[in-house]
Amino acid sequence: MNHWQEIEQADDADIIDWAAEQPWARAMAACGQDAQWHAEGDVWTHTKLVCAELFQLDEWKDLSREEQLILLFTALLHDVGKPATTVVNPETGRTESPKHAVKGERIARGLLMNLETPFRIREEITQLVRYHGRPVFLIHKTDPQKEVISLSWKLNHRLLHLFTLADYRGRVSKQRTREEEDLYLWKLVAEENDCYTKPYSFQNDHARYLFYRGELSDLYFTPHEDYRCTVTVMSGLPGSGKDTWVAAHGEERPVVSMDAIRRDGKVRPTDNQGKIAQQAQAACRNYLRESASFLFNATNLTRMMRSKWIDLFHSYQARIEIVYVEPPISTLLQQNRNREQRVPEEIIHSMIEKLEPPTWDEGHRLQYFAE
Repeated sequence: MNHWQEIEQADDADIIDWAAEQPWARAMAACGQDAQWHAEGDVWTHTKLVCAELFQLDEWKDLSREEQLILLFTALLHDVGKPATTVVNPETGRTESPKHAVKGERIARGLLMNLETPFRIREEITQLVRYHGRPVFLIHKTDPQKEVISLSWKLNHRLLHLFTLADYRGRVSKQRTREEEDLYLWKLVAEENDCYTKPYSFQNDHARYLFYRGELSDLYFTPHEDYRCTVTVMSGLPGSGKDTWVAAHGEERPVVSMDAIRRDGKVRPTDNQGKIAQQAQAACRNYLRESASFLFNATNLTRMMRSKWIDLFHSYQARIEIVYVEPPISTLLQQNRNREQRVPEEIIHSMIEKLEPPTWDEGHRLQYFAE
């Protein structure tokens, strides 16, 4: 039985007690907050209040145990990024935590990975952590519909709405410039666009792809799916099994492999990778000019890293399919040890800290091969 399986069998109170003893929770308990917004005190005090409010929601008893655990861990981790980002504004004297949700997403992913949380559940929690503050500001957005639709392919709006209610109620505020009623606008817009419990239904894959690139003029427009070729973009940590997937599913298409280029050039993973990227780009362009479908095999661990290649493929009117591979961390490390070009484990752990698995807003199709 792994850690997450033990958590699944534990009572909510026991989970909170366990969390309170973890180093990340102790850091939250030592982290102060702005007294105007959080008169209840430190971050961990707020966190416990949010958990208590979750259990008081009318909808709580109707949720599946999986949904309850997703919300409970979202509550436990939604402000886990504050200790690393909290500062005192020298001009106002107010306590601020800029981009704590961005930092929190990465911290939460690492913690949940160590707990052997199933990939699908883990990423649902991390996305809720990342975007938990969005609904309250929807009333100030110039295009609320676009805001809500854009997140519907990353998280479940019903769970987000329920969490934001608990988050709002789990605080003591001296300054009420926001009202709980504002949170219901998010739910209303999601329901009006039929994406409260499922992703928004675009006219086709290309419409979704263009929407996220800011190139779709009308939500109801059906763009013609006329691609010159298909590029399959591999993504995953070293030793995750990308080469195995390519061998099994590549259908004899040509492969541009960063590892192969390194191996041929006798370049170590710790060396400068600039020339490797240039050679890979040249090889990709050759296939793209010929309108030939191919696979691009590299780690592609972050959105920024992937976007540079996807922009190149997009410029040649390619259909973009992304394949993400992630076995359990113990399996990954063992597979890496068995590789001919083994990557130092300290580098793999540093990669995990930066990891951003691909999401549906990056390509025409996304496949996860993760446990």
